[in-house]
Amino acid sequence: MTEVAQFPAPFKGSIQTVKDEWLDYNGHLNMAYYNVLFDTCLDEAFIALGLGPEYAATRGASFFTAEVHLCYLRELERGDPVYATVQLVDFDAKKAHLYQELHHAEEGFLSATSEQVSLHVDLTARKVVPWPEDVAERLSAMKASHDVLGRPERAGRSISITKR
Repeated sequence: MTEVAQFPAPFKGSIQTVKDEWLDYNGHLNMAYYNVLFDTCLDEAFIALGLGPEYAATRGASFFTAEVHLCYLRELERGDPVYATVQLVDFDAKKAHLYQELHHAEEGFLSATSEQVSLHVDLTARKVVPWPEDVAERLSAMKASHDVLGRPERAGRSISITKR
């Protein structure tokens, strides 16, 4: 049995700064760049799991996002320091369900949440394939670490216009 790594609960990404070129004509962070901030943190988490660029290069597989749901809760402005977190909510043989939060790094407020399903993909065949055993073991370790957090209150939301 191989030794599995310990993972912080949740995984906390590095502090990033809202750039001037990311602002929209309303004077706040454009919605597209929330994805950039979340994705940067997710890359850091997946590198910690051993699923970064080296994994793609040496093992010919990676992860692709199948679905994302973002909720914008509070504006971010020019120069704001922020950090994102990642919680592994669940995973199966080929998919991972991830939940993220974006926080102001100084004031602490929650700015946005992102929930997604990622797929493990063979880069040559461009098909969804099972996680290798060693990766599944690391995902299990991360999930066990993150289970202490419970299911995020904001996870599993849907979108629609309610008819009255």
